[in-house]
Amino acid sequence: QVQLVESGGGLVQPGGSLKLSCAASGRTFSSFGSSAVGWFRQTPGNEREFVAAIRWSGGHTYYGDSVTGRFTISRDKARNTAYLQMNSLKPEDTAIYFCAADLHLILSSIRRAVDYDYWGQGTQVTVSS
Repeated sequence: QVQLVESGGGLVQPGGSLKLSCAASGRTFSSFGSSAVGWFRQTPGNEREFVAAIRWSGGHTYYGDSVTGRFTISRDKARNTAYLQMNSLKPEDTAIYFCAADLHLILSSIRRAVDYDYWGQGTQVTVSS
């Protein structure tokens, strides 16, 4: 079992920055043969949108088109924690952000929410002046 807890959300003005954290407890990501941590976001009435993901062992990163060049995903293996640095935030980035863990990674599915095994409770990010 893996438990995920997000933190770092809040209210920020357009053009500002936030850094989200996703702390995992239970088993470590490194104990799984192939795993990834992803960030997704969701607004009312819409499906969860892929934001970014990182392969835990090699650190390879993947981004959604709408955040490429503005967001950066990273991980700290020792802390079993993933991060999402969000810069140049726009009002359309407003959403609940979820982190998720895929513990049996198939690379072609890294952007698919349905393939992730564990989810955090979400943290609200609001971009508004």
